[in-house]
Amino acid sequence: MKRDELNGVIVRAKAATYVGGGVKAPASRMGSHDLGWSEGAWRYLDSYFGGTDFLGQEVLWRGAEPVWAMSYYGYVLRPDLIDAVGAGETIKGALTAMYGEGRFLGGFDWTGPHGRYVDKSEGGVGQFRGREVILVGGVEAYGLDYFGGLVKA
Repeated sequence: MKRDELNGVIVRAKAATYVGGGVKAPASRMGSHDLGWSEGAWRYLDSYFGGTDFLGQEVLWRGAEPVWAMSYYGYVLRPDLIDAVGAGETIKGALTAMYGEGRFLGGFDWTGPHGRYVDKSEGGVGQFRGREVILVGGVEAYGLDYFGGLVKA
């Protein structure tokens, strides 16, 4: 499988689920919130716990084989500057713009009504790590750390 093909599938899956108001899937684990997507042989699941502060994992399968995964932990640092709703609206706006460029890695800077979204990452679709933040008045009010890559047997 080519990395460009994989990147395209991941972007379509991400754009169709959290950002796109995707279809809620049955909880895969007690207390989880799950969003699923499929296209041909591809199947994707974003499963997370929490709300204002949350922990999750995304997995992409081709047929029955998991081929890619990403884990993340996000949290509001300054509830006096941003709440979960404002953070969510900012993230959705920024990610919609980034996915519109056909990518989910490589850094991104976007400003919306609730603050400035800044994402920095290292690596590529095969192995990566990064951090997204929302700055309100230049102060980091929200942060999320993520990492992932190819899953190999």
